[in-house]
Amino acid sequence: MITEFTGQRPQTANLQDPLYYLSNMDTIVSWVADHHADLLSEWEQARLEAFTNLATGPRALLSRMVMRTGELFRADKLRYPELPVPEAEALKLLVQEGWLDNSPELSLDDLFRLFTLAELRPVFGGWLHQQGHPKTLGKAQMREFLAEAFSEPRPLRHWLAEAVGEQAPEVVQLQDMALFDRTRLMFFGNLRQSWTDFVLVELGVQQFEPVPFTPESRAFQHRSEVDCYLQMHQCRERLDDGEPPAEVWSDVPGPVDNPWLTSRRDRLLLELGRQAERQGEQELALQVWAASGHREARLKQLRLLERMKRFDEAWSIACQWQTSELSDAEAQGLSRLLKRLAAKVGADTPEPGDNPPLQEFTLTLPKPEAGSVERAALMHLGTDAAPVFYVENTLINALFGLLCWPVIFKPLPGAFFHPFHVGPADLTRADFVARRKRAFEQRFSLLATGDYPREILDSFRNKQGIANPFVFWPVLDEELLELALHCIPPRHLEALFRRLLNNIKEHRSGFPDLIRLVPDAEQPEQRYEMIEVKGPGDRLQDHQVRWLQFFAREGIPASVCYVRWQAHETSL
Repeated sequence: MITEFTGQRPQTANLQDPLYYLSNMDTIVSWVADHHADLLSEWEQARLEAFTNLATGPRALLSRMVMRTGELFRADKLRYPELPVPEAEALKLLVQEGWLDNSPELSLDDLFRLFTLAELRPVFGGWLHQQGHPKTLGKAQMREFLAEAFSEPRPLRHWLAEAVGEQAPEVVQLQDMALFDRTRLMFFGNLRQSWTDFVLVELGVQQFEPVPFTPESRAFQHRSEVDCYLQMHQCRERLDDGEPPAEVWSDVPGPVDNPWLTSRRDRLLLELGRQAERQGEQELALQVWAASGHREARLKQLRLLERMKRFDEAWSIACQWQTSELSDAEAQGLSRLLKRLAAKVGADTPEPGDNPPLQEFTLTLPKPEAGSVERAALMHLGTDAAPVFYVENTLINALFGLLCWPVIFKPLPGAFFHPFHVGPADLTRADFVARRKRAFEQRFSLLATGDYPREILDSFRNKQGIANPFVFWPVLDEELLELALHCIPPRHLEALFRRLLNNIKEHRSGFPDLIRLVPDAEQPEQRYEMIEVKGPGDRLQDHQVRWLQFFAREGIPASVCYVRWQAHETSL
């Protein structure tokens, strides 16, 4: 039976409480036990209940260990004065209850992580001396020389007994780390977030929009989905640890009937293909990228086929792909590829796209002693009647995020499944807009009625400091927003917002550096201009060019300002 979500946020602990971390751990454990019971085995449910029933001291110490890195700990290094009982007493109970193993087998690497060089020299000094090595070896060299002879793990007493006898410190190992990882995964929906997210809330570093929760809001609906995520996570860790891609590929889960997990699988395959290509496994890279639905995978597959001189195969795939709905970056990359491939396969060169000329001008300015080229251009171009602001990617994104706040935080299934989301989990998924199409259209309709300035400014005032993936609060102020809303015509805002939604991941960046606002201009189209600034030797990037071409097609005033520095005058 799944407990209904109340819609209330779980309470984070007061940092004035020395056991704040235990309160946070208790919150996550109880949340998962209540709302994800159907995804837990009987043993896991019983184990979480046993954790809850532990006395405060042992439960706090176990929480500290779970929140640290690794599973092995020296008992003599566990010092937490806030515990209500001595650490030794808490450790003894945790061993008795099966939470810790006080006689784990340690590898040589484990030993070298846990002990200092001074502690290890008495253990291995004699053996190294017999092998002709000096006793003054550094830790890394010592580890290298010992690796072959001491390759088997063994209990600590077998490593240290002869050197330190009964004084050897105790080493303990967490026994249920996999359960705590699974619990954290089910709460956050990922393993990227950690227990410290609670601390950030209490410190005021981050505030989050409260979103109603339902059972359908959970990250996972079936235990098999949790297992699939964990399997993919392990595959990624193995890749990061340098394991051969071919070995990892065999353990990647097959396609899943879950859009959110599918997107994670696509990203994993994108990286697996990259690693395979770097290591010269070209056929594997092609196979993996063909199986990935990630936006970047198809272009990487085609470019690799081109480098392998398999032009006909690349041409056939590229022509089929050309008929699909593409993002601007995909269309640009594909156009360049088709142009190169046409010459190789004897086909007609594709007609170039409709790319209007960009507006450009040059400024020659004295080089400032300090400050950026953007700052120099801003100071030169700005006047009292037409102030210039450095906004880059912040202003248009913020106007969109403030207007569409209710849509961004709409409580759809699989979008929000814990209280610490900066934005919806499906924000960069292909179906993000389709799932909210009607709601977006309702917000965009405000642009036609003239109600949008009030909606945007109300959001700015009422949502101050709350995390939003489109709003960067430190650079916003109400005066700038009011001026921008007065100067930028609503039809231009709608065009900008719709392109932003076309590919959120790609289109949140690439906006021009500056915006000049002219509130007293007679025509709306004359009341503002976006300006991309390029210093000496700098050039436009592809995503910036795509935005500028879009501006030109839509009649949005934008230009590129090339700054040159004045030559120094010399006196004879």
